[in-house]
Amino acid sequence: MSDSSRKRPARLGQKLATVRERFGYSLAEMAEKLSNDEAHIYKQDVHRYERSERDPSLIILLRYSRLSKVKMEIFADDNLDLPK
Repeated sequence: MSDSSRKRPARLGQKLATVRERFGYSLAEMAEKLSNDEAHIYKQDVHRYERSERDPSLIILLRYSRLSKVKMEIFADDNLDLPK
C-alpha cells in the first residue's frame, strides 16, 4: 500500500508548530526533545513536519503527543482543536 492513498490531516503541521511554540522551543530544541537512542530527529525534519512537507512517523507523532500531553487523535483529526 502506498502513502499516496492515505488521507493527510491538513492541519497537522500547524498543530505541531503550535505545540513547539507553546513550549518556546526552537526547531533544534524540539528536534532534541523528539530524538532518542533509536532515532535522531533533525531541526530540518521538524521544519518539514510543520510546513506539511513531510508527515512524521507514528512513533514521532506519539512523541509529540507524550511531550505535549495532547491525545494523538487531536493531531490526526482536523475537526479537533488543540486544548488551550
